[in-house]
Amino acid sequence: MRWTQQLIPTLREVPQEAEIASHQLLLRAGLIRKLAGGLYTFLPLGRRALRKVEQIVREEMDRAGALEILMPAMHPQELWEQTGRFAVLKDVMFKIKDRQERNMVLGPTHEEVATELVAHEVQSYRQLPLNLYQIQTKFRDEIRPRFGLMRAKEFIMKDAYSFDADEAGVERSYRAMYTAYERIFKRCGLRTKAVEADSGAMGGSASHEFMVLADAGEDGLVECDACCYAANLDRAEGLHRGPREFAGAELPPAVVPTPGRRTMAAVAAFFQAPPARLIKTLIYLADQQPVAVLVPGDREVNELKLQRVLQATALVLADDATIARVTGAPVGFAGPVGLPLRIVADEKLQGYRGAITGANQPDAHLINVDLARDARIAAFADLSNALDGDSCPRCAAGRLHARRGIEVGHVFKLGTKYCTALGAGYLDAAGVRQTPIMGCYGIGVTRTLQAVLEQSRDDHGIIWPISIAPCAVEVLPINVQHAPTLQAALALTAALEHAGCDVLLDDRDERPGVKFKDADLLGLPIRVNIGEKSLAKGVVEIKLRHNGSLTAVPPEQAPAAVQACAQELWAAVAP
Repeated sequence: MRWTQQLIPTLREVPQEAEIASHQLLLRAGLIRKLAGGLYTFLPLGRRALRKVEQIVREEMDRAGALEILMPAMHPQELWEQTGRFAVLKDVMFKIKDRQERNMVLGPTHEEVATELVAHEVQSYRQLPLNLYQIQTKFRDEIRPRFGLMRAKEFIMKDAYSFDADEAGVERSYRAMYTAYERIFKRCGLRTKAVEADSGAMGGSASHEFMVLADAGEDGLVECDACCYAANLDRAEGLHRGPREFAGAELPPAVVPTPGRRTMAAVAAFFQAPPARLIKTLIYLADQQPVAVLVPGDREVNELKLQRVLQATALVLADDATIARVTGAPVGFAGPVGLPLRIVADEKLQGYRGAITGANQPDAHLINVDLARDARIAAFADLSNALDGDSCPRCAAGRLHARRGIEVGHVFKLGTKYCTALGAGYLDAAGVRQTPIMGCYGIGVTRTLQAVLEQSRDDHGIIWPISIAPCAVEVLPINVQHAPTLQAALALTAALEHAGCDVLLDDRDERPGVKFKDADLLGLPIRVNIGEKSLAKGVVEIKLRHNGSLTAVPPEQAPAAVQACAQELWAAVAP
């Protein structure tokens, strides 16, 4: 493959639209181009890399026993209404009408469609277990598309759906997909961590996210330094260490004027108290009904956890007028004592005595608050984000450490939610109708490609794993006007291609500096430099991108030497 016959529009400058390194490299290396916000065209080398990711995914899904299908991207809206998910996801779905004015949506995922298929095609327990997958384009109307392929409106995903007769079968399917994901990401050259996760709008009893640890990751997670526990922030727990008493615990609550002190930081400074002594009181509307939520002053409410505890369909922070109406005070002065609302509190507040809270009066706070004595708490639950340094909820001996990550895969145990809603069932061995138990398993294929670049790069450009590199080898004749140089490059390219290597020959008539910079930017795993000086010495130079090692070999030995290097690189990504 010749550079002059390809479309490889490399860029010297960093595009202003690209906020993170991997997005910058996708654009600078000429792999993608932006059409509009969240919409990208894959150029030839980008598409080659993407196809290799897809092929790895396909091979491991097939190995795990899943069957490939292809479902429509456009769905009848009524199908989503049957499961109740249209109301939940309508704001992120693209909605259209056909010429008969029927409401349709572009699929952000395919649980409904897969279940509808099984409802019509599976009648007997003998047809189970069944695992169906596809690699297909998905559509989500992101409020703020950003970070290139990480959060796009149109993207490629592998989604799989398993159907089993019993819980033991579900566990086998789940474990098979979990193992397949470990193999997929290893083969793609990614270092991932599986973390406990929230199932969100998908529903179900359990899920794990596969995260690529990266500073640019949008997702927060914690991991224990003493055991294998890891979870994203929407699922992570902190270990409750028991009652906390502060000065004034035995005294009755007392009102203290705090003019203008609305924030936790301002109140803590006023009382010269640690933020953990303060109790933060927030007013939410859960399905339009006000509820007070308490968390320690040094923590933030995790709204997904809160929504689960309240079993609310809709959850929003109350507006200023509502807060003033239900608490009798402006924003910043709410507290639980005497508050005529349902109150739920973070479990870390159990046993709090001598705390500081808002007084439900303008410019005033209460001191000496004992939650058990002075407030009516309807329930304690895990409502806050875990923090760096919290004790591990699993082993208790370890400490949690905060990380950032990029979600590249997610596996769910869904239960019977979708099968029940869409009438999927089968007859068991006794002829009794039963409901299949479902799992679903997604990998962001385009996101995985970009995650590799976020994790595998340096200041000069991309460092491709050989398994998904657009080409394994770049042959770089330094001066194509020098006939022996070009002839040696063409001969080596032909020999490598005959041996099954995919090769990019940089046959451009460009300055050496330009070609070397482009080679480092594009980051193909193996590069062979061929120049007048090296040929005069009877050698060509083989350079490995990942470590910069340079080896000189005679031209006739170069094909075998390159193949030996490739074998070592392939071994590094073997599962």
